[in-house]
Amino acid sequence: MRTHRVRALLMGGQACVSYGAAEFSRDVDFAILTSPANLGALRKALRALAAEVIAVPPFEVKYLRKGHAVHFRCHDSQAEGLRVDVMSRMRRVASFETLRRRRTTVELPDGSPFDLLSLPYFVRVKKSTRQRLANPSHAP
Repeated sequence: MRTHRVRALLMGGQACVSYGAAEFSRDVDFAILTSPANLGALRKALRALAAEVIAVPPFEVKYLRKGHAVHFRCHDSQAEGLRVDVMSRMRRVASFETLRRRRTTVELPDGSPFDLLSLPYFVRVKKSTRQRLANPSHAP
C-alpha cells in the first residue's frame, strides 16, 4: 500500500495487535478513500500482490460506498494466500478524510511510518461489527 501510495488506514486484527491486544488475524483490513486516483493506486497495489477477488461483491466503487467490504486473496510469492479486505464506509464511523486526520501513526521495524485507524474509531468499528453479527437484520 505504501509503495503505491494508497490512501489507506490499517484496521481489524492487525491494527488490534499494534494497539497491544493479543488478537490473531489471518487477514489484513484497510479503510480506503474511494477517489478515482486512490482506487487506481489500490488497483496497482493489488496487481503487484497478484490479488484476486474471492467473494461477493465485486471490486466496484458502488459497493464500497454502500459499506460493503471487498475481499481479495494474494498470489504473489511473498504474500501467497494472504487475504486483504478493503472498506471505505463503516457504520457509525466518520468519513475517510476525518478518519485520516485523526489517525494513529506507528513506526514499523524498518523505521518507516504506517497509519492505523485511531483507537476510538477502531473501538467503534469493532463494536458495530459485533452488533451487526449478533443481529444480522442490521447489516448495511
